[in-house]
Amino acid sequence: VQLVESGGGLVQPGGSLRLSCAASGIISSLYSMGWYRQAPGKQRELVTIINSSGTRDYADFVKGRFTISRDIAKNTVYLQMNNVEAEDTAVYVCNVQRGSIGHWGQGTQVTVSS
Repeated sequence: VQLVESGGGLVQPGGSLRLSCAASGIISSLYSMGWYRQAPGKQRELVTIINSSGTRDYADFVKGRFTISRDIAKNTVYLQMNNVEAEDTAVYVCNVQRGSIGHWGQGTQVTVSS
C-alpha cells in the first residue's frame, strides 16, 4: 500500500490550497480516508475524514473552511483548504483505514505565512 500526498506549499493567510492523496494497493472505496496534521511541538490531530459511505466529518477548527472529497475511480482523496490561517501551518498526512488496518502517507508541508 502506498499513499502519496501532493499539493502542499506556502500560502498567504486567507488563501487556498488543495491537497491530494493518491492511494495504490487498496480498493479505496472500502476504506475511510482522512487527513491529519501535525504542527511543530504538537500532537497529530484529525482534520477531516470521509468514510466508505461518503459521510464526512470535520474537526471544529476547519468547519466551513476545509472540504474533503474523494475520487473512487482514481483512488484519490482531496483536501480543499480555503481561508487558511497561520494556525493551519503543519505537515498534513493522509490516512486510509479499514477496521484495524490503517496506512499513512509521508505527509506534505503546508505553511501559511505572509
